[in-house]
Amino acid sequence: MATKIDKEACREAYNLVRDDATEVNWVTFKYNGSTIVPGDQGVDYETFKRKCTDDVRLFGFVRFTTGDAMSKRVKFALITWIGEDVSGLQRAKTGTDKTLVKEVVQGIPLRNGLMDLPQFSLKQDKDLP
Repeated sequence: MATKIDKEACREAYNLVRDDATEVNWVTFKYNGSTIVPGDQGVDYETFKRKCTDDVRLFGFVRFTTGDAMSKRVKFALITWIGEDVSGLQRAKTGTDKTLVKEVVQGIPLRNGLMDLPQFSLKQDKDLP
């Protein structure tokens, strides 16, 4: 069955992260059957990392601040997580399904596919081209 995305619900979650007036710093987009829907959201990046378990595949949209005391900028990253125990077929579909997520999460220059979460930190992601 072809994967679909709940664009309206995902766009609402995406806008929460982009909105300077909210404290939401991340949101996950997960699979509900063959439909991608918004998942959890939160403030603390460590909580986001705990959502990335070996048995799931998900997309994360994360907000972070870079710069020094004189010049701070907000940046965003789209993260693709594929857990170690995810089947080969689901792994392959995740790559094509990402195009659906990118229809909602637009204009994001930082994109990262993760396979080894314990070694990943926001500091490392800031250095991506």
